[in-house]
Amino acid sequence: MKSYMKKIAAVVAVAGVALSTAACSNGGSNSTVASYKGGKITQQQYYDEMKKSQAGKSTLANMIINRALEQQYGKYVSSKKVDKQYNNYKKQYGSQFSAVLQQNGMTASSFKENLKTNLLSEQALKHIKKISKKQEQQAWKSYQPKVTVQHILVAKKSTAQSIIKQLKDGKSFKSLAKKYSLDTATKNKAGKLPAFDSTDNTLDSSFKTAAFKLKTGEVTSTPVKSQSGYHVIKMISHPAKGKFADHKKTIDDEIYASMAQDQATMKDVISTVLKRADVSIKDSDLKDVLASYVSTTSATK
Repeated sequence: MKSYMKKIAAVVAVAGVALSTAACSNGGSNSTVASYKGGKITQQQYYDEMKKSQAGKSTLANMIINRALEQQYGKYVSSKKVDKQYNNYKKQYGSQFSAVLQQNGMTASSFKENLKTNLLSEQALKHIKKISKKQEQQAWKSYQPKVTVQHILVAKKSTAQSIIKQLKDGKSFKSLAKKYSLDTATKNKAGKLPAFDSTDNTLDSSFKTAAFKLKTGEVTSTPVKSQSGYHVIKMISHPAKGKFADHKKTIDDEIYASMAQDQATMKDVISTVLKRADVSIKDSDLKDVLASYVSTTSATK
């Protein structure tokens, strides 16, 4: 099945924080940034214009947030962790990876910086926001443990109906998957997908819902419609739910993943990070750059 993973464009810092970091020049304020016939633009002139713009203010806010996160949570995010996540994306996108980065205005280096800040933000979230028993109990109610299924993907509902009939008549799932399935990644593997649970976000929700209703050995009685077409699903292994303790880490990870998508929660986390950083903005024209996160009085000293 096609994986509907999040686009690389979504790999940016939480709470609407972009990740572009500006390199500061080591020259004096009169250093020339650009010249033209009859004149030049100095670093000071450029700075004066930039600080008037929203883009300039956003860049400063991003730099402050990035560095505060790094200072407080950098010890939890190694380059090895960043590289591992980067390589996962690279593997999933394959030969299109470079083109996708370019389409989103990123280089390999800037994408790694984005991934690092996301990981730092996740650490901040986990240290600042603690999961309650109530949240765990609520998540446990809807949690489904990992199941293993086979599937056949086709374009038309009538084709899926025909496959279901052929299965009832004794045809093997393996042979029908090879003959009909449009999923090139699984058609020669009897349609078998990697095991997944209810926290999986790469599969269509309608596909997961239909799959979880099946007992081991059962096949869907009607075609299952998803974004990619129509599916016939067979359950290979549907284990019992078991005990909460056996799935606690997975459930907690999913709760945190959901919290990370909530802008209000993440703004509160970033606000706490900035307060702990005791940020002092010296330029009065830039005193409001962190207004979205902390009060103006706490950011200017």
